[in-house]
Amino acid sequence: MTRRELLERCLCFPDVYEDQPFEDPNWTAVRRCANRRCYALVFERDGKLCLNLKCEPMQAQFWRQVYPQVAPGYHMNKTHWNTVTLNAGLDDDALDGMIAHSYDLTAPKERKRR
Repeated sequence: MTRRELLERCLCFPDVYEDQPFEDPNWTAVRRCANRRCYALVFERDGKLCLNLKCEPMQAQFWRQVYPQVAPGYHMNKTHWNTVTLNAGLDDDALDGMIAHSYDLTAPKERKRR
């Protein structure tokens, strides 16, 4: 999978956009339009394509135990973020599920009515 293909996979959700928030062009963020929250960060590390995804803590631990391609988030909160190494044998359905999970977790909070 190429970097562009991975970004397209992350951009398939409604109301999202691609951003370059850092001076380092190696890092590309995918954010929600409504709240500007980032749910995916694409980067290369040690010559490998990687993806940081937000994750519920128990689910993060589960995926780290099941998939050797998943590790605690690189440069992120290790409890709430995972780093997925691409092109290392992870099946597409698992990857798509992880991306969708991250997208869902970054949804705008509903305001409480008085």
